[in-house]
Amino acid sequence: MTTSAELLELSPVMPVVVVDEVRHAVPIAEALLAGGIGVIELTLRTPVALEAIAAVAAEVPGIVVGAGTVTTPEQAARAAEAGAGFLVTPGCTDAVLDAAFATGLPFLPGASTVSEAMRLAERGLDTLKFFPAEAAGGTAYLKSIGGPLPGLRFCPTGGITADNAAGYLALANVGCVGGSWLTPKDAVAEGDFVRIEALAKEAAALPR
Repeated sequence: MTTSAELLELSPVMPVVVVDEVRHAVPIAEALLAGGIGVIELTLRTPVALEAIAAVAAEVPGIVVGAGTVTTPEQAARAAEAGAGFLVTPGCTDAVLDAAFATGLPFLPGASTVSEAMRLAERGLDTLKFFPAEAAGGTAYLKSIGGPLPGLRFCPTGGITADNAAGYLALANVGCVGGSWLTPKDAVAEGDFVRIEALAKEAAALPR
């Protein structure tokens, strides 16, 4: 099983994907994989999300599929049952943390303050999601906390684009970034998976 630390090494960009129709999930994952992206976060923001995770897990074994926007213990358990390879939370409560640990899956717990990051570190977690990245202080914030929290690494998500991703990836405490620009809504709706593959290739080539 992939560890949380290894998740950050799979690709410079972890695509954050919202799937409205199950039939789009596998072609999206295949396009991302063809473009050199080895991981995908399918968010639990639509009624078909769990079914989409199950489809990708079963049909696209070359990509590691995770469940994002996990906000309740029940979602953590159901995502694991659906075949998710990891979990991502926007923030953390004790109940969600306990449920995530109970699944046995690697997970990226969300933090946006030094205190939250320290609290997660106390629970033995050293690989975190920094969310919402741009709104919470961006690269300047992450750089400033690298000194007092040298043992933590982050996947910043929220407001990350093709234009500012490189700035985050240049930071010593950033392993990868999360972003939705690899799967534009219009490209998904039109079935333009060639475009998604092209965007994936550009993202996979980002230096870090």
